[in-house]
Amino acid sequence: MGSETSTELSVTVADGVAVLEMRRPPANHVDEALLARLADAALALDDDPACRVIVLASEGRHFCAGADLGEGEFVRDRAAAAQGLYRSAIRLFEVRTPVIAAVQGSAVGGGLGLACAADFRVAEASTRFVANFARLGFHQGFGLSVTLPELVGRQVAADMLLTARRVGGEEAVRIGLADRLAEPGLLRETARELALQIAASAPLAVRSIRRTLRGDLAARVRQALDHELAEQRILWATRDSAEGIDASLQRRAPVFRGE
Repeated sequence: MGSETSTELSVTVADGVAVLEMRRPPANHVDEALLARLADAALALDDDPACRVIVLASEGRHFCAGADLGEGEFVRDRAAAAQGLYRSAIRLFEVRTPVIAAVQGSAVGGGLGLACAADFRVAEASTRFVANFARLGFHQGFGLSVTLPELVGRQVAADMLLTARRVGGEEAVRIGLADRLAEPGLLRETARELALQIAASAPLAVRSIRRTLRGDLAARVRQALDHELAEQRILWATRDSAEGIDASLQRRAPVFRGE
């Protein structure tokens, strides 16, 4: 058993299961720095013989609300901030160990992308998965152009992306976005139970099977990220995007004019 703790990230390993926890409550917003630390920790666990499965979790009310568009680099230069974030995000797709995301509260925007980077997602009925990009006036990112259709199919992905509607935990399991539905208050335990089931299998076989199933996913996500960022650069220059982001920060309904 091992453990490592920092202000914004903690790693504990026991019984073949590593819990990698983000610690930016309540919303657990991500930026390049946090994703870099997350990727560093996950890739280091690839080489830890005590770790066979990773549970990706977060402290607080929400799993991850994506990037904070009203703070820091995303205010000064959104394109540069997104490029840095995606530079770290792609490394998560290069992790060789199976990853289970324990998703409480909301997984919104980039937070949905982070959840979809995992092999499995465990949710509660109260969990909300939201691809809110169109309501912010710009193109989806974090490789969701690849990962979301693979999980739920192209039509459901289009529904989620174009309407930006909330998908609850029960529906998420029904459409394939989530793999287990935990009873209230038992999210971590349910994710750990799944992790222990995987950890009980032969580790070399698990990695081999996973490698075959994922195929060229990392390469396809890398290509998608380039396209997503190019589209985002264009749309961030529009009045609709400014309106969508302002409305979100002000917690009001946006009024889009196609400009």
